[in-house]
Amino acid sequence: MAKIENPESLFLFPTNGKGKLTDFSTNSTDGVEDKDHAKGLLKENIRKLVVQQDLLYARNRYSVLVIFQAMDAAGKDGTIKHVMSGLNPQGCQVFSFKQPSSEELDHDFLWRTYKSLPERGRIGIFNRSYYEEVLVVRVHPEILLKQQLPGMWELKDLPRDLWQNRFASINQMEKHLVENGTIVIKFFLYLSKDEQKKRLLSRIDDESKRWKFSMADLKERERWDDYMNSYNEMLRETSTKSAPWYVIPADHKWFMRYAVGSILAKKMEELKMEYPKVSEEMELALFDAKAKMEME
Repeated sequence: MAKIENPESLFLFPTNGKGKLTDFSTNSTDGVEDKDHAKGLLKENIRKLVVQQDLLYARNRYSVLVIFQAMDAAGKDGTIKHVMSGLNPQGCQVFSFKQPSSEELDHDFLWRTYKSLPERGRIGIFNRSYYEEVLVVRVHPEILLKQQLPGMWELKDLPRDLWQNRFASINQMEKHLVENGTIVIKFFLYLSKDEQKKRLLSRIDDESKRWKFSMADLKERERWDDYMNSYNEMLRETSTKSAPWYVIPADHKWFMRYAVGSILAKKMEELKMEYPKVSEEMELALFDAKAKMEME
């Protein structure tokens, strides 16, 4: 079956600070024929991920942080569910970051996510992340007034370099993580405005999906252009060589899931992990133990 030959380069947002979101497609399927075709390819990638997760746990040298950012209804939950379905739940953690608590507001903007980072041998998945602080907060700067920042009492007090400083803090943190063995893989699920409309309407029409619908989704949809501008700058400023962004077409859920699984499998295979080798002394002891049990 045809498949994406080089998904990394196809969806990689440039790391030179000159990329544009408009250079990417929301509805491309790049040679993958249809839903059934994509499902078969995804199963292949899940098998690879299962092997790599086992190696990751056995080696206990690396951790993997997978970040998903997207507009409402882009399919973050479904992608996490379908791509990670075959993994051992003991070695995988999913965190969904909602409105910050009063405790979280009493710390810096990275604190609540930093304390949820995966330990060695584990995969951590962030459904939304610290990037909300340069996306939602940028579109709604009044949120900053709740963060008790020094010298900021009104919106007119917002420092001109605040966003650039936050981009720098994020880049420095991710560089630190990578240097210490955390592989950071970031996905922006790129949904078109028309497709979002279809999905929001389907939530209203389908009784089993109505609980997902929020009136706040409509208010955020009214700020679509502001969000796209914020995403564009966020991607340009934080797609780095150590932690690049991948812009995944999200208008076709089946293709999106396959593309995410393909990149995850490839990135983990690049670690070239092997099972730990035991010492000669331990190997002799193991053979001795085996012989004793076989004689029982």
